[in-house]
Amino acid sequence: MRISNLKEKIVQENLDGLILTDMKNIYYLTGFSGTAGTIFMTADQSYFMTDDRYIGIARQLITGFQIIQTRDALSEIARLAEGLHTVGFEDTVDFAFYRVLAEKLKDAKLVPTTNFVAELRQIKEADEIKTIKKACQIADKAFEAVLRYIEPGRTEIEVANFLDFKMREMGASGISFDTIVASGKRSSLPHGVATHKMIEFGDPVTIDFGCYYNHYASDMTRTVFVGEVSPKMREIYHTVRQANEGLIAEAKAGMSLADFDKVPRNIIEEASYGEYFTHGIGHGLGLDVHEIPYFGAKAVGELKHNMVVTDEPGIYIPDFGGVRIEDDLLITEEGCQVLTQSPKELLIL
Repeated sequence: MRISNLKEKIVQENLDGLILTDMKNIYYLTGFSGTAGTIFMTADQSYFMTDDRYIGIARQLITGFQIIQTRDALSEIARLAEGLHTVGFEDTVDFAFYRVLAEKLKDAKLVPTTNFVAELRQIKEADEIKTIKKACQIADKAFEAVLRYIEPGRTEIEVANFLDFKMREMGASGISFDTIVASGKRSSLPHGVATHKMIEFGDPVTIDFGCYYNHYASDMTRTVFVGEVSPKMREIYHTVRQANEGLIAEAKAGMSLADFDKVPRNIIEEASYGEYFTHGIGHGLGLDVHEIPYFGAKAVGELKHNMVVTDEPGIYIPDFGGVRIEDDLLITEEGCQVLTQSPKELLIL
């Protein structure tokens, strides 16, 4: 189905051929997870190219493709594309690759494509949803464990490493991005990657983390407090939680991408913290931890059944602190299913 959908899109976009080099897209289409692979497709033919290190694995694993062993995929593509007029390629390639490509396929019109496969990847199949749920369950269990680990005197990076090792113990292949642990005033940094700063009594601690399980990502955020919480920070936490849960109550297939951002943003603005919510509400999630769709006032499109997206409102006040709460949501026709189940009650450790 994935291959036939892609070939249909190739025809719709008036391409005679398409070159794919992004390894996440290649995995999505073939199940191949090595480090060297190239796909060339036309409406009628599918070719997979890799070198001698992976050729045996490719021949055992991949079906529906002609398998070619080579260390010069572009020369093979030039041979296969002879006589074709329009060949698409992914616009994420570097200039060096493009320069060689243009030299090899000098008689063809080269067309950069944006999110050509990623658009197909937005709608998750049943096995993908099952795998993402498992990645979220691992993150939930790791968060439960880290709550018993956080205490004054621990450093942010010690907390991040604890989460990393705990998720690996439970079957994760690795973290899905550099873990964010931002404590005290640093919690006002939306992407405050963990440092050697010690966590102190009275600190808010924002933890944004996730893992890869069988190639699929989870991504969640919780903010907790060590020892005590000030009245102002309690108010901020309550506002962020309202925004997070307000979106969960509204999200469903057919909702516009702009409204997905607007619902929680309105809640934060009504609480007079709008200027401190400085990023979009979320993103798609799957083989990459950040995928389309993205959300904002100018976003075009709508949520569709079986998309997996994040819901991550936050308030960040410079030189004071911040709060973010993030969940992973499976969009359905009736609403949404929250895949991350860690508690969102205000926690004082």
